Formats: sequence, C-alpha cells, structure tokens
Amino acid sequence: MSDLPTVTGANTLSNSFLGDNIQICVVTRDFRRTMEGLVRAGIGPWRVYTFGPDNVQDLVYRGKPASYSMRLGLAFSGSMMWEIVQPLSGPNIYEEFLERHGEGIHHVAFGCNGMPWQQRLDGFAAHGYQMIQSGLWEGQVPYAYFETEGDTTTTFEIFDIPPDFVLPDPEEWYPGQPSETP
Repeated sequence: MSDLPTVTGANTLSNSFLGDNIQICVVTRDFRRTMEGLVRAGIGPWRVYTFGPDNVQDLVYRGKPASYSMRLGLAFSGSMMWEIVQPLSGPNIYEEFLERHGEGIHHVAFGCNGMPWQQRLDGFAAHGYQMIQSGLWEGQVPYAYFETEGDTTTTFEIFDIPPDFVLPDPEEWYPGQPSETP
C-alpha cells in the first residue's frame, strides 16, 4: 500500500489544498540594492513598509511570542505579488535563512483556494508542517510560515487579505508612485 496521493486532475493531487501561488519573496541583507535590481529587471513599482510591533500584532517566532521587525517591499508583476524582506531586529526566520543560505528566494505563498484561515492552518498541520512564524498585520491580515524547507527546499507562507482591505500608504514608493494606485 502506498502513501502517495492519487492524481485527481491534470494539475491536482488528492492531497492538494495549496491552490495558486500568489507570492514570491526574496530575502536580502541590502534592501535597496535588491529593490533596484528587481526594478532593472522590470518588477515594480515597489511599496515600502516597515513591519514590526507597531503595526503587526500577535508576533510569534517558533511557537513563542516574539518581537521582530523587517523592511518589506511589495510589487506586482502581472498577477504575481513579489516581496523583498530585509530583517531588522529580533529573532526571525529571515535572519536564519540569511545565515544558512545567504540572499535569495526565501518563500512562496499560496492562496489555498480562498478557504477560511483556520482550514488553511489545519491543512498544513494535517500534512505535518509546523508553523514557524506568524503575525497579524494592521489588525486585519494574518500571515503564517511553515517548516516545509526539508521537503520542498523552500518555506511556504499563507496570508489572508480581507476583500475590503486597502493597502496602507507606503513609507515610500520606488522608483516612484504610479499616477493611479490600485
């Protein structure tokens, strides 16, 4: 008897719950250099934020309450969200990644077919993946990362943006603010 899932469609397995890939994240020691490079490659404009205890609640790192902060950039290329993270302070998975691997693609995020937040968490738990970092941005957007690197060579993330959520004004736009912002 095999533990392998069965094929249920051209692009699905019986154990599928991840849905579409919605984000790719690069972790860097030099936020500005990485952002400039991605702009040169055609990805941008970038919304720049600082994430930390001032705007992220329920910060958790490896199962314990934590205080960490990061410089973060968001941009879109078609329907794909790109993210850049530079860790600033506190214990966090981004710093761990830089120490082990250096700069590069840190995680990919999945939409989990829009299923409710708890079902997403339960799906990862059912697959044997432990949550390694999480928080609640602006009191509205939960996010969580899972220990998937051993199986997939990268970390998986989920987040849940409410339909009525509007991205807050960024600290900065790079290379400049678009004439019309979504």
